[in-house]
Amino acid sequence: MPKEKLTAGEARRIALGAQGFATPRPEGPIARRQLTKLIDRLGVVQIDSVNVVSRTHYLPAFSRLGPYPREMLEEVAWGKKRPLFEYWAHEASLLPLASQPLFRWRMADAHDGVGTWKGVARFLRERRDFVDKVLEAISTRGPMSASELEMGQKGEGGWWGWSDAKRAVECLFWTGELTTATRRGTFERVYGLPEKVLPRAVIETPTPTREDAHRELYRQAIRAMGVATAKDLRDYFRMPVEGAKQRIAELVEDGALLPVTVKGWREPAYLDPAARWPRKVDARALLSPFDNLIWFRERTEKMFGVRYRIEIYVPAHKRTHGYYVLPFLEGDALTARVDLKSDRKAGVLIVQASHAEPWASDETPVRLAEELKLMAGWLGLERVRVERRGDLAGALGKAVG
Repeated sequence: MPKEKLTAGEARRIALGAQGFATPRPEGPIARRQLTKLIDRLGVVQIDSVNVVSRTHYLPAFSRLGPYPREMLEEVAWGKKRPLFEYWAHEASLLPLASQPLFRWRMADAHDGVGTWKGVARFLRERRDFVDKVLEAISTRGPMSASELEMGQKGEGGWWGWSDAKRAVECLFWTGELTTATRRGTFERVYGLPEKVLPRAVIETPTPTREDAHRELYRQAIRAMGVATAKDLRDYFRMPVEGAKQRIAELVEDGALLPVTVKGWREPAYLDPAARWPRKVDARALLSPFDNLIWFRERTEKMFGVRYRIEIYVPAHKRTHGYYVLPFLEGDALTARVDLKSDRKAGVLIVQASHAEPWASDETPVRLAEELKLMAGWLGLERVRVERRGDLAGALGKAVG
């Protein structure tokens, strides 16, 4: 019988184990089944277009598995026999195909103008005739990108500057009437009808009730997190507050969630009854700002004692740690953070700034240097260059050599 009280260290190691950091990286080439198994375990991988280092959806697998062929992710995400699909889960996301029916409630809400961006709801309401014409065009002509739809007014970028066609396909993506057929070029989404893009077995899967779908998503969330508060559980798939308390109570009653307290946590927590209890975690990983382990900043702070924020939208002179900062997981702690940039033309991974956490050791820059070199090689870059900004820069520069 699991304990009802956990130390902060136990909770942290359980969480790291659930996220795939408690086992050594595989030796030798990574197989497709290892990648898909990892994504099944995580339940969701966030997509983001920022490409300063690498687009974020490539990074969680590298952090856990080590260097794997980047095209392998593209195959499982957008290939002909892919096991993943795109939808709004934790922001724009890649998810296992089996999860598609679990999000039909969100698609139905979007169709009714609920739970979407305000611009989506307004466009669906005010321009439904145009939206239907776009849907008919893709139904007749097959998968198309927004730029190929020569319909409506042109745009200038951003939601309010999108073309009418782009707004329409994004609305239809929210409602589930369109899905991603593939990506091409500079990460451009190509839209297609779900019944022509997704496997028949997925399309024909009965739609679960809203309540059943929510319970299953909470089950997936606790398996992926190991231990979590109610707020953590809601955040993983961005679940609505309404009904959350009741669904969680039902899962507690069913034994799918075990109530626990964690020393230092202000809120009650829940434990996955099947969670591993690693005695030690010896991980080394650079984490994307949108990695599942740290994407909920409040959880990151209570779990690791680190206040982490992404500063992309902060004016340069006001940034504390840099533009695109990746925390360094060393053992079971976040010991450093580095502001990285891939200079693809020069073949260099640039460490624009590097900072140590108070508990970093003399080994931290050595281990971080090894991970940076590993990442550079995986990205097809020839070397790592450390700039002189940050309190770790001197030691890290020496370790990089």
